[in-house]
Amino acid sequence: MPNILEVNGYKFYLYTDDHLPIHVHIRKGGSEAKVVLVPETSIKDNYGFKSKELRQLLNITVEHHELLIEKWHEIHS
Repeated sequence: MPNILEVNGYKFYLYTDDHLPIHVHIRKGGSEAKVVLVPETSIKDNYGFKSKELRQLLNITVEHHELLIEKWHEIHS
């Protein structure tokens, strides 16, 4: 499970044996979320993040969208 980005304590990571759609997992403390990157950025699963944190996660994900997709392809090609 490679960490690919860390911003404000949020750790963005991918599983090497993961599946489509292209997505990223995010963890901070005891909370975890899954954010789909393609076809559009959206929260798929949320375990413990509050609404304000989810908005922050989406903003960070959009800001680093290209990097996250690039890392997905590197790991899953």
